[in-house]
Amino acid sequence: MSPAMRILAGIVVIIVAALAAGLWVLRGPGPMAFSGGTTVALSDYRGTNPAGVPASLAQASLVERGAYLAKAADCMVCHTAPDGKQYAGGLGFKLPFGTLYSTNITPDKETGIGDYSDQDFLNALHRGVRRDGARLYPAMPYTSYTYLTDADALAIKAYLFSLPPVRAPAPANTLEFPFDQRWGMMFWSAVFNPDTRFEPDTSKSPEWNRGAYLAEALAHCGECHTPRNPAFALDNPKKFAGAITAGWRAFNISSDKQTGIGAWHDDDLISYLSTGHALGHGTASGPMGEAVDQSLSQLAPDDIRAIVAYLRSVPPTPSPDLPATLAPPAPASHKDGVTADARGKMVFEGACVSCHGWTGESPVSPFATLTGAWAVNDPGATNVAQIVIAGTRRNTPDGAISMPAFGDAYSDDEIAAVANYVTARFGGKGSKLTAQDVTELRKQVSQ
Repeated sequence: MSPAMRILAGIVVIIVAALAAGLWVLRGPGPMAFSGGTTVALSDYRGTNPAGVPASLAQASLVERGAYLAKAADCMVCHTAPDGKQYAGGLGFKLPFGTLYSTNITPDKETGIGDYSDQDFLNALHRGVRRDGARLYPAMPYTSYTYLTDADALAIKAYLFSLPPVRAPAPANTLEFPFDQRWGMMFWSAVFNPDTRFEPDTSKSPEWNRGAYLAEALAHCGECHTPRNPAFALDNPKKFAGAITAGWRAFNISSDKQTGIGAWHDDDLISYLSTGHALGHGTASGPMGEAVDQSLSQLAPDDIRAIVAYLRSVPPTPSPDLPATLAPPAPASHKDGVTADARGKMVFEGACVSCHGWTGESPVSPFATLTGAWAVNDPGATNVAQIVIAGTRRNTPDGAISMPAFGDAYSDDEIAAVANYVTARFGGKGSKLTAQDVTELRKQVSQ
């Protein structure tokens, strides 16, 4: 080999090594690597099996077990369009580079998954590959579902196949080039999808391992609550530190005591996950409200406690833009306290005060109390604006409650004004939303 060829070969080797190292760094650790313990194959684990269904369903049929697991995996929310039939797809996810629509997962043979074999279904959930060989986009959280055991995945399939088939072709995606090239996901998956099943940590308790399986493989909490890296994969060194997802802020659920859940009592966390509300901490809304109503609220109490045990162990990662302490109740008189925006105060007085009160402590329902909620203490006011735009409907233990949507009743300028007023009066720092900010928030919500 000539000296020039040796130099060229050396340069190529250096470039390839640099690219490999860069991808390795970008990929980062797995979602449970923080635990630092020794993991083993599930078949070699001597503790209680962390997979499957709770003990109360041990003797249930395959379809019944699959129904529970499908709820834990929150399948219906993403695969059901507004006013559409359950699991028939058609929900649009608005991304910076276009709109992606969820698919029909009823057993319809033409437009659903009725022709999927067991292996086809496993390939979709574990590897992000459709029956026709096309690649799925990671809006389908297969990088989390990859940790599901084969048995649990096939139980979910049995449940889905027990449903009535619905003929419902998915709308065409509107992704821009090059994001519309599905084949490119082959390379993304090679780097960011571990394609491995859940491995219990022998240094942790059976409850912790159950919680890890529920939170990571089924409920895929990190898909919303963990920030993304430049390649749109989960940035696990910042695990559960919070992120903006589908136009809503998913708050910090790491063990940080100031801006996460480290200072919450176990009973508060159990209440929030089970009902979507914890006194002094606010009420779930948006995607989290849906996750509670359609998934978490239907889990067995022991499973909720297991998730709490797992969340407690996640290392603290602060959210520097959130206040270290939450604001106390506002003054009882509308004349007292901060009035950051007179127009916002006028909107609040006309549309909001009868339910939320001037102090932020609702005279109607604790679910409507603003005091202590992260949403009003977030100086970005993302969720406050979205709740005003879209409203919220929650299924509580005492029945359904709702806040009407004001997105059509008020202009973007008025919604920005009331959001700025609410964060200033009931939070630690007033937001500075503009009408343009509200316009952009409207565009990001899934439909």
